[in-house]
Amino acid sequence: MGTQNQISIVIPADVLQQSFEHLQAVSKLLQPYLHALTSTDRQGLAKMGDKTIPFVSKNLDYSKSNPYFTPAYMDVTELEKDLNIAAGLTPLLRICEQLASNLDDTIMLSGSEAYVAALAYYNTVKQAAKMSIPDAKPIFEDLQQRFPRTLKAKVPNEQAGN
Repeated sequence: MGTQNQISIVIPADVLQQSFEHLQAVSKLLQPYLHALTSTDRQGLAKMGDKTIPFVSKNLDYSKSNPYFTPAYMDVTELEKDLNIAAGLTPLLRICEQLASNLDDTIMLSGSEAYVAALAYYNTVKQAAKMSIPDAKPIFEDLQQRFPRTLKAKVPNEQAGN
């Protein structure tokens, strides 16, 4: 029984290399401006999503046109810088997320097809080894290392008459 081949591509080595170099260049270019957070740091932060951006933007506009409501501890210039960096990086994040998703899907699909094909070959060799077909046993012994056997714990038999 055959399986449907959903992906059959060859990505030229130079395309992979150029892609890697471009991604490294982007990473290096943005590195001085990016800030890494721990999971604890992330939990403690207020989150600004797509629905919150207009709210923050309106607050910036109002704080400029009506500065007498601005709390003394609030820096309007920093608010504007923060909003601008979030707005500037968001399109980059979206394209990176889309790329990461497509890379992950392609790796999953190609990996699945390769693994299924390898299992088909392995099972054929396994059957050939059971039938003592020449050359099958050493191949099977090498490949079966992928599936180490675990010893099952023996359950003591109950004694009759308890």
